[in-house]
Amino acid sequence: MSTSEKTMTPYLGKLAKVHDLAAEIKLLRVELLNGGGEAFANFQPGQFAFISAFGLGEAPFGIANAAQRGPYIEFAIARLGSVTTGLHELGEGDVVGVRGPLGNCFPMDEFKGKNLLVLGGGIGGAPLRPVIQHVLDQRGDYGRLTILWAARHPSLLVFTDEYDEWRGAPNTELFLTVDNPDETWNHDVGLITQLLEKVAPSPENAIAVTCGPPVMIYHTTRMLEKMGFAPEASYVTLEARMHCGLGKCGRCNLGEKLICVDGPVFNMQAVGNLLETYL
Repeated sequence: MSTSEKTMTPYLGKLAKVHDLAAEIKLLRVELLNGGGEAFANFQPGQFAFISAFGLGEAPFGIANAAQRGPYIEFAIARLGSVTTGLHELGEGDVVGVRGPLGNCFPMDEFKGKNLLVLGGGIGGAPLRPVIQHVLDQRGDYGRLTILWAARHPSLLVFTDEYDEWRGAPNTELFLTVDNPDETWNHDVGLITQLLEKVAPSPENAIAVTCGPPVMIYHTTRMLEKMGFAPEASYVTLEARMHCGLGKCGRCNLGEKLICVDGPVFNMQAVGNLLETYL
């Protein structure tokens, strides 16, 4: 089978676990069949794959776990359209198609010895979870890990059952904020940019990694620049506009770049002012 055929042909995957992650967001744990396990054995943080709901189509999703947490792959899926609704209606034991792994990744080896600032907004936290897991599983290779996690409402925060693990890791801090708190909320209230201003992380020997809604990415990276984070030290993953995953349809263009083949991970030195076109 040629490389292009491998890219186009989905592997079969059995849903080993399906559970509610947040309001209208489910986590799907997929055990890969018919050679998929070998194909995904060494996927990297930041890569993505297409998931097929048979009879409805496929859609791209960032892989939401680190490879060393396998032997499976996980996806956080918000109910937004026909494909995602179909995926939400599946249960454990059902079969999906999985095409990938695709895209580039976060250069975790280059991050070694650096302090890491991870900024996740809503379901945009899903492709950042592999970065967090990778750092926690190789804790001695990295400096301070600071996680800023945000959502519109507490019910939309993802991976809440893992916060204690994150807080309990050495040299690691977790800060939470929401736009609209409920009566039980006892953390920060406001936009992630307000939380970033409050925490005021040092850019010295630091890397920032951001994912979330396009407007959140735009304003957060602009604030990071003002705080002294160099463009080459500020990374984003841009997934919202991907469609075919092969660079054929052109829907995810970012200037002359195509997010699905040149990304989805970029540093701000590569993106520059093109990020404004992503809004």
